[in-house]
Amino acid sequence: MNKLKVCFIGVGSIARRHIENFYSICQDKKITLTVDALRRHKGDGKEYINRYINQIYTDIEKLPDNYDVIFITNPTEFHLEMLRKLHNHAQHFFIEKPLTSYKRMEETFKIKYRNTSVYYIACPLRYTSVIQYLKENLDVDSVISVRCICSSYLPDWRPGIDYRQTYSASQDLGGGVRMDLIHEWDYIKFLFGKPENIFCTFGKKSPLEVQCEDYAVYVADYKDKIIELHLDYFGRKAIREIMMITNRDTIIGDLVNNKIQYLKENREIRFQEERNDYQKRELKHFLSMIEGKAVCDNGIMDAYQTLLLAQGEIK
Repeated sequence: MNKLKVCFIGVGSIARRHIENFYSICQDKKITLTVDALRRHKGDGKEYINRYINQIYTDIEKLPDNYDVIFITNPTEFHLEMLRKLHNHAQHFFIEKPLTSYKRMEETFKIKYRNTSVYYIACPLRYTSVIQYLKENLDVDSVISVRCICSSYLPDWRPGIDYRQTYSASQDLGGGVRMDLIHEWDYIKFLFGKPENIFCTFGKKSPLEVQCEDYAVYVADYKDKIIELHLDYFGRKAIREIMMITNRDTIIGDLVNNKIQYLKENREIRFQEERNDYQKRELKHFLSMIEGKAVCDNGIMDAYQTLLLAQGEIK
C-alpha cells in the first residue's frame, strides 16, 4: 500500500490529533496520504487546508465515494447516522468511541456490514504502556479483586471551552460518564473478559451544570474475581487507576502518572509516555488491520458488548 485517501467526519480536537498523527505515520511508511473532511461549516478547520487537509466539504451529497478510510470523529449521537449514510463511500471505518449512544444501540445491527471491511471502534487506553504491560505480564488467574477509578473535573477537560456547551454535558449528544468514560470498561474487558453479573447505580450529585449523570458506580461479578468501578466528572484532582489485589501482591496501574506499583514488593515501574505515543500505537495497529496484517480486535460486536456493560447490562 503506497497511497491512502481518507476523510474525517468532523474536524474537532480529536480529529486534528488523529490527522497529524496519521500523517506522520504515513510519512514514515512512505505512504502518500490524501485527507478530506466533512464539516457543517466551511470555516471550521480552515487553517488545516493545504497543511493537512486537501478539501473540506459541507454537503454530504457532494462527498466522493472512493475513500479507503472514513474516520467518524463527530459527536457520539451522530456516529451511527454517519456510518449508515457513508457506508458505501469507503472500504474501511475508524469510529471514535463509543460506537453510538445507548438509545440507538439496537440500530447498530440494521447496517449490512461487509466481511471485507474493517469497522474499528477506537479504544486508545488499550495502547497505553500501563495497560499493555498488564496485558503482557499480569497473571489474570491470580487476581481476586479489582478496583478501578476514573475521576476528573469536566470543566478542566477542554481549556478555553465552556464545558456546558460540549457533548459531554448533554445526554442527548451522548454525554454522561457512562458513555464518555467508556474507556474503563473497554480495558477491563480487554484484560479480564466479560463478567457474569453486573450491578450499576448512577445519577447526578455535583453542582456541575450538566444534563446527564456525573457519576456511575459498578460492581461486576466474575467466576473467580470481583471488579469495582467508579466514574465521575467532579474529581478536582485527576485520578485514573486500576488496582489489582492478587494472591501474591497488590498492583496499581496509574494511567495519569504512567507507572505500575507493586505494593508488597515495594517496586515501581515508570514509563516515559505522552498522549500521542499511545494514540499513534492505535493508528499503527489500525493501519495494519486495513493492510490485512492484523485482525480487527474491537469491531462492531465487541463495541456493542462494551456499550452494554457501560449501561450495567450483559447479553
